[in-house]
Amino acid sequence: MEVKATDVKKLRDKTGAGMMDCKKALQEAGGDFAKAEKILKELGLAAAAKRAGRATNAGRIFTRLTPNKAICLELTCETDFVAKNSDFIALGNRLTDYLAEHAITQTDKQMEELVASTIGIIKENITIRRFKTLTAGESEIFIDYVHGEGNIGVIIKLDCQKKELKDNPEVRELGFNLALHTAAFAPLYLAEENVDEGYLKEQYDIFMKQAQQLDKPANVLDGIVKGKLKKHFAEICLLEQGYVKDEKLPVKKVIEALSQKLGVKLALTDYIYFRVGEEI
Repeated sequence: MEVKATDVKKLRDKTGAGMMDCKKALQEAGGDFAKAEKILKELGLAAAAKRAGRATNAGRIFTRLTPNKAICLELTCETDFVAKNSDFIALGNRLTDYLAEHAITQTDKQMEELVASTIGIIKENITIRRFKTLTAGESEIFIDYVHGEGNIGVIIKLDCQKKELKDNPEVRELGFNLALHTAAFAPLYLAEENVDEGYLKEQYDIFMKQAQQLDKPANVLDGIVKGKLKKHFAEICLLEQGYVKDEKLPVKKVIEALSQKLGVKLALTDYIYFRVGEEI
């Protein structure tokens, strides 16, 4: 069957596979994009996972922290020029302030009116693409990081175990470094136990298909697949990733080291990673 050049390019952008390989995969899959992506993975021609395809929308990420609540919001627009506009930035800040004051999970009329008012000034379409809220207990802190001109936003949630450690300079430095790490490595999950079962099964099937090409006994194949999964977790799970300042150390070991030094059990309990225009 004939496949569109735009579909081939989209598959290449997402998987990193060659143009001809992408075209053949789409033809074999009968034009089914998800099936073609899986075919490429099984052949070892695509990365096992990418956090997102290329960003296609202009916009900005905004964060807002209070002692017991953290908000991350993606506000999109039509052009990069507007994403830098002072009225657009002011709108993002007003929206996150509003979310900090109200317990809502989806855009309401007040937020829509704020957006409409700014559209009237800027004369360009603006959309609240998504937002997420985290809440904190008495011993938990939030630390945020917004990269560049707002193309990436991260919020880290740390449990200090003791309230008096919430302002500890070493704890806060760790939190900031973890936010930098998250911005750089874009984890899909916090830890192995958080990996979606459907995703886990898909990756197992892909790795098994790859391993079967080695013509090894079943018990050997199972060991190979488990090894591949462990390596994959180290790529996609925040606590398993090599730390941004020392890639030989998993993030969880860095947290454990400071925990031992302070005599408490610090814990990275949640995070938010938003990138403008990423697939969601």
